[in-house]
Amino acid sequence: MAPTSLLLLATLALFWGLAWPTMKIVLDEMPVLAFRAISCAAGAVGLLLARLGGEPIRLPLRVLPSLTLVALLNVTLWQICMAYALALMPAGRASIIAYTMPAFATFFGWLFLKERLSAARLAGLALSMAGIGVLVAPELDRFLVEPLGVLLMVAAAASWAGGTVGMKYFRWPFSIMQNTGWQFALGGIPIVVSALASGSDPHLGALSVGAWASLAYVLTFPILFCQWAWFKAVEMLPGSIAAMGSLAIPVVGTLSAALLLQEPLDPFVLIALGLVVAGLALVALRPGRA
Repeated sequence: MAPTSLLLLATLALFWGLAWPTMKIVLDEMPVLAFRAISCAAGAVGLLLARLGGEPIRLPLRVLPSLTLVALLNVTLWQICMAYALALMPAGRASIIAYTMPAFATFFGWLFLKERLSAARLAGLALSMAGIGVLVAPELDRFLVEPLGVLLMVAAAASWAGGTVGMKYFRWPFSIMQNTGWQFALGGIPIVVSALASGSDPHLGALSVGAWASLAYVLTFPILFCQWAWFKAVEMLPGSIAAMGSLAIPVVGTLSAALLLQEPLDPFVLIALGLVVAGLALVALRPGRA
């Protein structure tokens, strides 16, 4: 593997993994809707970057319905469900549940794309779901009383998976950079409108230094850089190799949450992490594909 490719995968795992505790820091001081409205505005900057790169950014009307659907899944539902879940549960646990996404994508791919459900994919799906069960089991009584955080995070993972399958299902007449920018622009509309209608104030003047640093990190790296780096990795590498970059993300997310937020690394968290990573490996690293 070329050093450039290896660097892309390493930075993806590091920057996306660190996003979980840093988002938690921001959400401790900023309302969810305000934070997500700012995030979507930053993501829509991708359109400006595409324009500066010489690409036309006109949106053909014929793709508006399909692009809106994908944007609602990839941006609106993912951003809102994930952020509210993160405000209700530890960042490490949230990152583990989020990366059950490939298991959901396997099911949606079978349902909508007619992809074959191999034994490895079914096993990956089972392991990922078992990981969620391990996280919930020790706190079953609390989950039955306050299930919202886990359920929102599962919904976020399923929504992200649906958006990912939608990206493959439809054909797009523009670049990935434009596609991403338009998704943030369209998917961000309901979030921005909701934030304005509810009077969700970001309290920028009252943010601590740590929250400001975390906000700057999230907008610069996970929202802007990592989107470009992921698509570049997919362009440079076979899909199965690029998928290896996602294997380390929940690991980095869990460990960084323990370091930055002092979240406990109890045995159930570690077992769940192992199950989800193993399930992701079975889904993403399909043997026999170059």
